[in-house]
Amino acid sequence: MGRAYQNRKESMAKTSDMKAKVYSRYGREIYVCAKAGGPDPSANLSLRGMIDRAKKDQVPAHVIDKAIDKASGGGGEDYAPARYEGYGPGGSMVIIECLTDNPNRTFGDVRSAFTKTKCKIGTQGTVAHMFDHAAIFVFAHDDEDAVLEALMEADVDVTDVENEDGQISVFAPHTEYAKARQALTEAFDGIDFEVDEIQFIAQSYTTVEGDDLAVLEKFLGMLDELDDVQNVYHNVEMS
Repeated sequence: MGRAYQNRKESMAKTSDMKAKVYSRYGREIYVCAKAGGPDPSANLSLRGMIDRAKKDQVPAHVIDKAIDKASGGGGEDYAPARYEGYGPGGSMVIIECLTDNPNRTFGDVRSAFTKTKCKIGTQGTVAHMFDHAAIFVFAHDDEDAVLEALMEADVDVTDVENEDGQISVFAPHTEYAKARQALTEAFDGIDFEVDEIQFIAQSYTTVEGDDLAVLEKFLGMLDELDDVQNVYHNVEMS
């Protein structure tokens, strides 16, 4: 799975580098994590992981604190996750994750991006079976066996552990995220995750060229403009 992850990491649709959008998207995810599991990062591992990711992407502390305070207050927006799937140009496959306070608006916006680029939106499950929904952790370490042992002792259902050039990549089912993260942080003091998130990883990749590539770039650009879109995953190996 490791090589597939590298391909996905290189080819995934990047969120906009506009700071306001990055801050907004992290703010929503932190808010949802804090509201669902509590505002204390020491007791809410999903929130702790999200805060760590935000800090690595240089999200200011006041953005993080504001999102947690809003969740603690019990008011504010009621964001809910929404996922859309379908086919892009050249038979490519796409999964779009959103957080929305208005599902009808979000569905309409995402469907518009599909239709305006002659792509085809499907029902839930249309392409998800061709992706692995995985918890992924990447960090500097050189003892693959020690990492695997720590995870097994914590009864984590590990999919794969790889060691490449002093970097360990751990893959586990998405349902094992919290257990795996806790096991790693307890076993390896001061661990610094380069990657610490749940992702959809394509089981196989395809290439698109010419007009199809131009359509794909337009499609991904339209999705990136939508405030409700948090993550976009596809199976296109970009050159």
